[in-house]
Amino acid sequence: QVQLVESGGGLVQPGGSLRLACAASGSIGSISTMGWYRRAPGKQRELVATSGVTTTYGDSVEGRFTISRDNAKNMVYLEMNSLKPDDTAVYYCNAYVRVSGRLSWNAYWGQGTQVTVSS
Repeated sequence: QVQLVESGGGLVQPGGSLRLACAASGSIGSISTMGWYRRAPGKQRELVATSGVTTTYGDSVEGRFTISRDNAKNMVYLEMNSLKPDDTAVYYCNAYVRVSGRLSWNAYWGQGTQVTVSS
């Protein structure tokens, strides 16, 4: 009913930048919070950034990453600067969506996009 598709991952050198994008599509009535999470090998999933009533950043990315949204297009972006090897992970898009014709809200996830920071 609702699909999230990420794009923009890849290989970048330390200190470089990348921009991730996530498009939500399907039977969307409303979207509240959209955000990004990541999972590095051998680690638990962690918050990167969310955008809703407020904007929240994980401690390890605050000041380097910026989240933004285009509500008209149901898209969320993540601008990543000053990338470090520790930022290497699969980045997942997340959105809380009310499907058209329904009253409840549900969380949806994208399939993930790999970001590798290495020289």
